Amino acid sequence: MTIRIVQLGSARHEDEGLRIGTVRRPPRGVPKAAFASGNWYDVWYPNLSPSPETVKLGQAAQTPADWRAFEKAYRREMATAENTRSIELLAALSRQTNFSVGCYCEDEARCHRSVLRQLFEEAGAQVR
Repeated sequence: MTIRIVQLGSARHEDEGLRIGTVRRPPRGVPKAAFASGNWYDVWYPNLSPSPETVKLGQAAQTPADWRAFEKAYRREMATAENTRSIELLAALSRQTNFSVGCYCEDEARCHRSVLRQLFEEAGAQVR
């Protein structure tokens, strides 16, 4: 059983399970009824998305130092008690069932989901 880290809107993988959207906003121009059938997400969980201010840091990152500043800010947000519990819960669930989490960004290396992957692994999750 594993967590799969995905780009929302991409084709689903076999045995992917429930798809969780860790984004601040729903997809633009997509009716709510089409979120799951359009491969966006089955459940919206914005709690694990970066704040708007932190998103701006990531989008503006031009250098490795800029990206590290984004990672540091996002990790600080994820270190709250509520977010830590969410990460620990999902890590525990990854040992029982398949599911996926994702964001819209094309390049995972320049997306909060790369940091989320690390946080899940640090919490003992099974990550694919």
